[in-house]
Amino acid sequence: MTTTRRNFLRGSALVGAAAVASPAIAQSKPMTMKMQAAWGGGIFLENAQSYVNRVNEMSGGALTIELLPVNSVVKTSQMQDAVHRGVLDAAHYVPAYWYSKSKTASLFGTGPCFGWSSQEVLGWVNYGGGQELFDELMGTLGLNVVSFFNSPMPAQPLGWFKEEITDAGQMEGLKYRTVGLAADVLLEMGMSVVQLPGGEIQPAMKSGLIDAAEFNNPTSDRDFGMQDVSKHYHLASFHQSQEFFEVTFNKQKYEALPAELKAILKYASEAENSNFYWHNTKRYADDLVKLSDEQGVNVYRTPDSVMAKQLEAWDVVIGRISAEDPFFAKVVESQKAYAKDVMNYLNLNQPDYKLAYKHYFG
Repeated sequence: MTTTRRNFLRGSALVGAAAVASPAIAQSKPMTMKMQAAWGGGIFLENAQSYVNRVNEMSGGALTIELLPVNSVVKTSQMQDAVHRGVLDAAHYVPAYWYSKSKTASLFGTGPCFGWSSQEVLGWVNYGGGQELFDELMGTLGLNVVSFFNSPMPAQPLGWFKEEITDAGQMEGLKYRTVGLAADVLLEMGMSVVQLPGGEIQPAMKSGLIDAAEFNNPTSDRDFGMQDVSKHYHLASFHQSQEFFEVTFNKQKYEALPAELKAILKYASEAENSNFYWHNTKRYADDLVKLSDEQGVNVYRTPDSVMAKQLEAWDVVIGRISAEDPFFAKVVESQKAYAKDVMNYLNLNQPDYKLAYKHYFG
């Protein structure tokens, strides 16, 4: 056999082996999923599109997710049921939007602060037993869904008020917009709470339906035009000090996917964690400067005394619901165990970044 013939046969064998070993994803019939987002526009719709783009690009055409804006097929409050029934293939929202089915849902993103941020809560989801507890909750509720969590959000501002808040007593009796378990906490603090979709917040405050409100971040707040109905904006709060997106899929449709596509849905979610932080943090910072310097908004840090009252209210809410719901109590104890060890390390190890900031910027 000549050298040329041996090389040809060796090359043919390698090509044949590669063809046999080629992933099923390349041989699968192209599939399309329709995902509705809870966002009609703005930075959160951009975030949802970023996740979808990652999936579409990594799948190489084997799977295409078509992103639909808010209310395209069903209302936000109906999205989970629509995914459960297969009316929608998937949804992009936050657990606080369906927590009326189980207050435990709010622990996955809008629960009490045990000294941790959204990053550590996602650490608990992935490595502290949180995902298993969430799956158990889905089974208990009989929901035909599979969910991934991503995009750890910074602590949400206390929000927009008609005057500067220097004492928790000023908040008593105010009609205030929030969602999830935060509603229970602020009710405990004496506020009257209204739960509204993001797009309805500014008109409600403008008309006097509510006295004060929060949504999530300076960019979204600026897009909603909150600066046109209030000039008093308070950053920092424990009412929703950690939150992230939930990307949920119809379980039957998800399980029918090849293993490679399942992995892409999961790992695209993980990748979006970093992208969200890099992308959104800069936008939030830029828009906070615009609110202050260009639009005359007074920006304050919420007083520690107000946040201490929030923690006291959380204690009451946690105790009451735990006494009523053993599974809620089980999730809380799991979170506390994780936060106690992880935050002990981080608190001991992390330097005071404010000290360095003041050194350079005053």
